[in-house]
Amino acid sequence: MAHDLDVTAIGEVLIDFTPGGVSQQGQPLFERNPGGAPANVLAAMALWGRKTAFIGKVGEDAFGEYLISVLAGNGIDCRGVIRTKQANTTLAFVHLDASGERSFHFYRNPGADMLLDISDISAEQLTRSRLFHFGSVSMSAEPAATATLQAAQRAKIGGAIISFDPNLRAPLWSDLKDAKRKIEQGMEYADIVKLSEEELHFLTGIADPEAGVRQLVDQYRTPLIFVTLAEQGCYYRMGVQSGQVAGFAVQTIDTTGAGDAFVAAMLHQLIEVGWMSGGELATLPSMVIHANAAGALATQKKGAIPAIPSWVEIQKLAASCSS
Repeated sequence: MAHDLDVTAIGEVLIDFTPGGVSQQGQPLFERNPGGAPANVLAAMALWGRKTAFIGKVGEDAFGEYLISVLAGNGIDCRGVIRTKQANTTLAFVHLDASGERSFHFYRNPGADMLLDISDISAEQLTRSRLFHFGSVSMSAEPAATATLQAAQRAKIGGAIISFDPNLRAPLWSDLKDAKRKIEQGMEYADIVKLSEEELHFLTGIADPEAGVRQLVDQYRTPLIFVTLAEQGCYYRMGVQSGQVAGFAVQTIDTTGAGDAFVAAMLHQLIEVGWMSGGELATLPSMVIHANAAGALATQKKGAIPAIPSWVEIQKLAASCSS
């Protein structure tokens, strides 16, 4: 079947309640923002003109309806989003420290996203896209864990390039050994992997990006790996190509969605150049600069989807990079 979509993502879509100042009584106010890493990636790519589709589950409640309306309003195909009466839409309260770094408090026991079953997903949904993206949050509970891994496997068999962002959220796992096992299973299918420094250390026990990535490539033969290093930029490896690109110093307000903006920008560019798994790319350092720019710009506004920069803004910041 022809790939009529650029990217399909599976996983969690939820409500991020982000700090919104204080009330007249001095009580903290929280602002309702759409969230969930896979949905954030799609929203960015849709904004930049890609054809996208989402597979997931929400509660049959006001929050679920709001999320579907946001996804659809951002141009994302929502035919793969299932409503359930069995659980409420997942909520995450985001707490920000003075530097904009966040911590999460989840209301998800269970949340609707955890109840996604492989029987909810049609074969057609997994074979329509050139690229398939997933993370580990949807693997933190059954039946969504099995559904996520089986969907990735079927998409790969169908010829899709597989993108994986482990996106470890420790509070969501009852057992971090299980988290590591599930992430390792995800690595088996992945052509593209984006890790943070903490996730690289979690998987390999190695802090040094070059040595840690070498171990992963030896183990999984992953064609393309990125390790984001916050303000220090990003280390990348594609076959024999490797290097580190510096980040951008910006006034950070909220880091929510920065990693998702990086992933989206990278996937957007890989689709643009028609990259096939295993291929080499002379333009890779420039592409990483653009992805770093996307991630940096996304930290300058609150929330994830509302903070997505335009591609023109990304190009402008990337052009300011002297390297």
